[in-house]
Amino acid sequence: MSTFQDLGVSIAFQQALTENNIITPTEIQEKAIPFLINQGTDFIGQAQTGTGKTAAFGLPLLHRVSQDNRQIQAVVICPTRELAQQIAKQLFKFTKYSDLKIFTVAVYGGEKIDIQIGKLKRPTQIVVATPGRLIDLLERNAINLEQVKTVVLDEADEMLSMGFKVDIDKILSYTMGKSHTWLFSATMPAGIQEIITEFMDEDAFKIEVNQEKIINQSIQHQYIISDLKDKVNDLTRFIKDRQDDRGIIFCRTKANAQTLAQQLIAKNVLAEAIHGDLGQRDRDRVMRLFKSKRLQILIATDISARGIDVENLSYVLHYQLPDQTAYYTHRSGRTARAGKKGLSLAFVAPSELEKIKELERELHIEFEKI
Repeated sequence: MSTFQDLGVSIAFQQALTENNIITPTEIQEKAIPFLINQGTDFIGQAQTGTGKTAAFGLPLLHRVSQDNRQIQAVVICPTRELAQQIAKQLFKFTKYSDLKIFTVAVYGGEKIDIQIGKLKRPTQIVVATPGRLIDLLERNAINLEQVKTVVLDEADEMLSMGFKVDIDKILSYTMGKSHTWLFSATMPAGIQEIITEFMDEDAFKIEVNQEKIINQSIQHQYIISDLKDKVNDLTRFIKDRQDDRGIIFCRTKANAQTLAQQLIAKNVLAEAIHGDLGQRDRDRVMRLFKSKRLQILIATDISARGIDVENLSYVLHYQLPDQTAYYTHRSGRTARAGKKGLSLAFVAPSELEKIKELERELHIEFEKI
């Protein structure tokens, strides 16, 4: 079994990893980090959320940028503001014990662009951005990418499903020939293949995480049969039975998330919803409450949960099963972090039992009926 030292990670970064309880490299970290540190040319990594991708690309980025160059040398593009904030925060944590002064700025929609333009006027080596905001900054000539050597596309398939293909093409058209592209994606739909063909080298280094290892083995998967009319009551009973535990409940739509929050509040459950229609100030407020343990339950949609990383979550509840198999992995990965145990519980109608069997087949997991 490899260590981060074996992979070529500097001692100072290793110390920060240990402090953050990142001890043993995951499969994608083992395969990606040595190549990205030493070669750093075009790279394609197929792996799900929860497999440690931020460290897989973040540590090599920190090795490759120069603190003496005060210009932007790397750009990480990701689908949501929460994920952008999370990546920037993680990169900052990795440098805690390093003598290197590497500065990262996150730019995303939902915050006043003038504030972000002000931040970019300071020395900045790495920018983490959502596609739309990066385009806005480029069109205002408020960001200089002339010295960018690496562009990372994180959750690339998710960005395409959110309608960012045109923006990504525009950004890569700007950096093509001047930088290398590191692409990370859970799936490889046609739109991703188009990006690879048009903007990346034919001999780009490609790795794929073993599908059978994608789901964290510390997660227990269960389901309960619950008709629509009983679902809120069944959900409330579960939460109150485990009143000292905290978790995330997933819904498919923003309207479902908001309605469920109101229903749980009416039953004296400390719950709030986070979704795309929520303003940045309200989103930040909800996340502060949840992270400070003043909120027991966070209700989220699949998109809004991107980048949420909260320690010691006991369970993930699927009020509605996801539309896509990959989303089940993204959802479940919010629990059982840092070697702890976790529970992923789905509330399903009798008509949805075939979907449970499908998840078992595709993800190589077993559900227990309760």
